[in-house]
Amino acid sequence: MTEAIAYDVVVLGAGPVGENVADRARAGGLSAAIVESELVGGECSYWACMPSKALLRPVIARADARRVPGLRQSVQGDLDAAAVLAHRDDYTSHWKDDGQVGWIESIGVDLYRGHGRLDGPRTVTVTAEDGTRTTLTARHAVAVCTGTRAALPDLPGLAEVKPWTSREATSADHVPGRLIVVGGGVVATEMATAWQALGSRVTVLVRGGGLLERMEPFAGELVADALREAGAEIRTGVSVRAVVREGGTVTATLDDGTTLDADEILFATGRAPRTDDIGLETVGLEPGSWLSVDDSLRVQGSQWLYAVGDANHRALLTHQGKYQARIAGAAITARASGVPLLETDRWGAHAATADHDAVPQVVFTDPEAASAGLTLAEAEAAGRRVRAVDYDLANVAGSGLYADGYTGRARMIVDLDREVLLGVTFVGPGVGELIHSATIAIAGEVPIDRLWHAVPAYPTVSEVWLRLLETYRG
Repeated sequence: MTEAIAYDVVVLGAGPVGENVADRARAGGLSAAIVESELVGGECSYWACMPSKALLRPVIARADARRVPGLRQSVQGDLDAAAVLAHRDDYTSHWKDDGQVGWIESIGVDLYRGHGRLDGPRTVTVTAEDGTRTTLTARHAVAVCTGTRAALPDLPGLAEVKPWTSREATSADHVPGRLIVVGGGVVATEMATAWQALGSRVTVLVRGGGLLERMEPFAGELVADALREAGAEIRTGVSVRAVVREGGTVTATLDDGTTLDADEILFATGRAPRTDDIGLETVGLEPGSWLSVDDSLRVQGSQWLYAVGDANHRALLTHQGKYQARIAGAAITARASGVPLLETDRWGAHAATADHDAVPQVVFTDPEAASAGLTLAEAEAAGRRVRAVDYDLANVAGSGLYADGYTGRARMIVDLDREVLLGVTFVGPGVGELIHSATIAIAGEVPIDRLWHAVPAYPTVSEVWLRLLETYRG
């Protein structure tokens, strides 16, 4: 029997979250190993954030240019789809992880290639592709950073259809003539935006009443209007009952009995945790489950197991996962050093408070939709006494300079008892770059009276802050 190799911290998953946990552990003076069965860099680098935004950037740039007088005439042609796909390939490093592996090595973390499974407390067994097994033990912590995978509906014969998930949608090497997109969330709207602009005839099928239903209602409405104007068809209140593929054609049967043909079908219907085959049962946890954690990202009831990023279901966003990784790394290091955690310090180094109060998100559609904190519905459901303040972004001086016919909307949610912001939503061209100011205001609990003295530069779209505050003051 091979002797186990001991580390202070063992990390399952070498995506951005796992990389950051390992990095923070090493920065705190701990030894660390990281285990990865696929590409180092994870979902974000190869099948999510980077390739999707590489596909969308030319789409958004062309749309913005077409709204500028004197420039629109120069950008009336079609996108060069081959060049866009090649640019996407460059951003994914052509699905090679040499650079990421080099970074792991540069910070002094040992990388183990293979499938990692818990094998009892503080123990991980790694099975390499050639079947060899290595046992790792953790003196202080094992961090589960295995992320999520696409959740597919239970439809007969779906596997034989070979549907697209987010992975295929971001890595496809051709533009399908007809594309069905099932879902109305972030992946669905971004991929509908990208592929419609690249030349597909897109039909979006939404089970609910509209797009982006976790954001303020106007966000989904404005994005839907733009998709329709671009040529996409959006059907709401429908579900797919069956799917078959004959030759190169996919036929979807809807719950009303109608059928729809396409060359490809993308299911963007949610995410599931990649925790089904990591040995959770060996430590008394349910395989395939989301892992419940405290604010230091330690799994409830455990003294050594952490779940960081998507696996804990707190906020399925890369930037929040990396934030959690910094918190977890600090907590693991503090506990290993015998330093007491200031768990009562809500905004301290060991508490992932922003997961509750100040989560930012940008949907890179045209127009962009960006939010931080709570929506009006969420704030009211939480029992807060609030007021929603709305403003038409078209009436901000900077928006008219940004684009002819600028269409957009802003909303801030004010806690009337404390006079601070609980949430902000912007929808419109370029608003993704506004959202960090909202995140700072929410996380910093900046009083409204203090925000009044944060003067936005003129003439910029950020002048909307002044207009929102003026509207609130009346």
